[in-house]
Amino acid sequence: MANDVQWIEGGGITSPLGFRAGGVYAGIKGYGPADRLDLGLLVADRPCTVAGIFTKNRVCGAPVTLCRERVARGKAQALVVNSGCSNVAMGERGLADARSMTELAAQHLGLAAEDVLVGSTGVIGRPLPMDKIRAGIARIVPTREAGLDFARAIMTTDTVHKARAVRVQVGGTTYTVGGVAKGAGMVHPDMATVFGFLTTDAQVPADLLQEMLRQAGDVSFNMVDVDMDTSTSDTMLLFASGAADGGMVTRGSEAAATLYAAIEAVAIALARDLARDGEGARTLIEVVVQGAKTREDARIAARTVVSSPLVKTMITGRDPNLGRVMMALGRSGAEIEVERTSVWIGEHCAFSRGAATELDYAVIKQAMDVPEVQLRADLGLGTYSATAWGCDLTEEYVRINGDYTT
Repeated sequence: MANDVQWIEGGGITSPLGFRAGGVYAGIKGYGPADRLDLGLLVADRPCTVAGIFTKNRVCGAPVTLCRERVARGKAQALVVNSGCSNVAMGERGLADARSMTELAAQHLGLAAEDVLVGSTGVIGRPLPMDKIRAGIARIVPTREAGLDFARAIMTTDTVHKARAVRVQVGGTTYTVGGVAKGAGMVHPDMATVFGFLTTDAQVPADLLQEMLRQAGDVSFNMVDVDMDTSTSDTMLLFASGAADGGMVTRGSEAAATLYAAIEAVAIALARDLARDGEGARTLIEVVVQGAKTREDARIAARTVVSSPLVKTMITGRDPNLGRVMMALGRSGAEIEVERTSVWIGEHCAFSRGAATELDYAVIKQAMDVPEVQLRADLGLGTYSATAWGCDLTEEYVRINGDYTT
C-alpha cells in the first residue's frame, strides 16, 4: 500500500483541501534565528472530525488538559499554537490563559471557542505573555500558502522546520494527508511526539480517525528518542475536513486502508525528521529489531537500543562497540536468547547466533562515518519486528541544555 503513496514536494499541513494556516513573530520567543516565528494558526473551512493523543507525563501543560477535553467531543475547526513558553506548572492561571488563547483565536476567525484547540511549547514554569499573544493573533492571516509559516512558528530548538504531505487515490477520489512536527530535545514520546499536527481532506468518523492516529503514532512518533525525557506538552492531532468529497470512509474499506497508509507514511517521515534534528545531533540512528517473539518485545528492544546513552555515544565516536548494543538488548525486557541473536552494524554482521564475528573494526568505523547509521538485531525467536529512530549524543546537546533558560 505504501508504494501507492505520492509524495508532494514542498507539501505540508495545508496541502489537503479545506485548510489554511499562518504564523507571525509575536515576541514570545527570544531565541532562534532573526526571522523566527512563534505564534501560529491552523483553520479549516468547515468543521472537522478530530483525533488526538497526548503526553502521559503527569506534569502536563494547561493546553494539554484543555485539548484532551475538547478532542473528546470528536470535532474541532482550528488550532492556535505558540512556541517559547509551554504554559506548564502555572496552576489556574495557566488554564485561564489556555482558554483565553482559544477565545482570541475564535474571535479572530469567527468561530466558537470550543471548536478551537491549543498548544504551547517552550520553557516550563513561566506565564504566557497574553498581551503579545493577543496582538499576534490579530496579525495572522491564514492562507493555503502559509503552511510553512505555521511549521516555523511551532519550532523551539529545532534547526529546521518539519513538514510532509502525500496523495493517495481510491477509485476516482484523491485524498491528501499533510503534517508538521516539532521537537529536538525532551523527546522520548510515550504517546506521540512533542508536537505533531496532521490534516486530511478525507471524511472520516471520529472513532475511526482516533484509531488510525493511535496506530500511526505507535509505529512512528512513539518510536523516536533524542534524550530519554518525555515532554510535558506532547500533543498529536489529526483533523479530517471531508473537503475531498469522496464520501464517508468506513472501517474495513479499501479507502480506510489506503488513507491509513498515507497517514502512517507522513507520520514516519516526520518522526525520522525529528530524530535527525535532535539537539546537537550529527547522525540519525535507525534501530531495526527482527525475529522477536511478540510485537511488544520488538518495540521495547528497538526503543531501548536507540535510547541508550552508551549506544548514542558509540555512534558519536564512530566506535563499533558491539557490547553497547548487546547490553541494551539484554536489559530491554524483551525475551532474548543470546545463542539465537545476531547483530549488524550497518552492513557488517558483528555478532552471529551467540558469538562475536571476526571483523576489521577499522572498516566498520569508517562505514559508520555517515549521516545515517542503522543497527539491526535478529532475535531468532519469532516473526515480529519494529523500527525506532534516534540520534547521537554530542557535546552540543549539553551546551544547548546547559543554558536553555539563561
